[in-house]
Amino acid sequence: MNDIKSIDKSYVAGTYNRFDVEIVSGKGSLVYDNKGNEYIDMGSGIGVTAFGIADDEWVKAVSSQAEKLQHMSNLYYTEPCARLAEVLCGRTGMKKVFFANSGAEANECAIKVARKYAAERKGEEYFNILTLENSFHGRTLTTLSATGQDCFHKLFNPLTPGFIHTPANDFEQLKQKVKENKCAAIMLECVQGEGGVNALTKEFITSVYELANNEDIILIIDEVQTGNGRTGELYAYMNYGIKPDIVTTAKGLGGGLPIGAALLSQKVEAVLGYGDHGSTYGGNPVCCSAALNVINRIDDNLLKEIKEKSKYIFTSLEGAKGVESVSGMGLMIGIKAKGNSSEIVKKCIEKGVLCLTAKDKIRLLPALNIPFDILEKAINIIKEVIAEV
Repeated sequence: MNDIKSIDKSYVAGTYNRFDVEIVSGKGSLVYDNKGNEYIDMGSGIGVTAFGIADDEWVKAVSSQAEKLQHMSNLYYTEPCARLAEVLCGRTGMKKVFFANSGAEANECAIKVARKYAAERKGEEYFNILTLENSFHGRTLTTLSATGQDCFHKLFNPLTPGFIHTPANDFEQLKQKVKENKCAAIMLECVQGEGGVNALTKEFITSVYELANNEDIILIIDEVQTGNGRTGELYAYMNYGIKPDIVTTAKGLGGGLPIGAALLSQKVEAVLGYGDHGSTYGGNPVCCSAALNVINRIDDNLLKEIKEKSKYIFTSLEGAKGVESVSGMGLMIGIKAKGNSSEIVKKCIEKGVLCLTAKDKIRLLPALNIPFDILEKAINIIKEVIAEV
């Protein structure tokens, strides 16, 4: 029998510090390792498996499409691509969608749209994009440049020029940087996931939205991690009562298959023309069928349930022994513990719960439909570990 861990270490690029667990199967919010041990999945593949592992409806949608047409390229029309774009526009009020394969690619598209829009209306010198400190927008060189965390920039210089970082929730500094620089766009996450699961204030986002409108600056909301029901609304910006010019999304959209999307408002729907952008796999029929299944099931009842589960998690953890604070929104939770977060996550694995980290916090991203009894069991274990470490 081949040792998968040894094979992985021999042949897979060493970019991941994996936990000492080999997951082989799962169902819903429960997964199993190669030794038969059961774990409650509180990470959902970093917010990807929106309805858990091997969800029956999702599997049926994917399998049915795979049996008919797995790929055709964007030289031809395919129904899943068109239907998904129609549903996304209908649910958000956006006008057009560009499909990609990841959140980083969706953000690349948004950056290109914003720069072309500004160049055509104000001049090519209007290329700067403001992003926030502690933000995370992707791993490509350009989205890495957009990311406001120096720890990701080391050894990859020179970065793509034209990105200016400003503190989160400090509107006066942001306004000053808009005044000092010729800006094409402002790009932000409503909840900074990789930056520590920190939700931006409503006052800050509202002020940024108004400034962008007044200055004709494109407002890009990065919903790669926060989107598709994660925060208790279909997209996180809906919690703030604003209407962005571009919304980017990925992760939970495909429920486990790679798909990203840049949703374009009426203001920018015609910016990209023939040949301006493209993707070989973008709009893949199997991935779009998976995403259609996910989006069509995120209804008012599920969103209400997500908010109820979120309230339960916050109520259970706030003030618990060893817990300093709880942050986030919906089922995107950050726990600041007195003990070391990495050590807590390792102890949780030993007790059968898979969690994540974000900066110095324990991060929870369970499936949107995680049953209450399983959620309760996981939270009790997490609380127990935090109290001990």
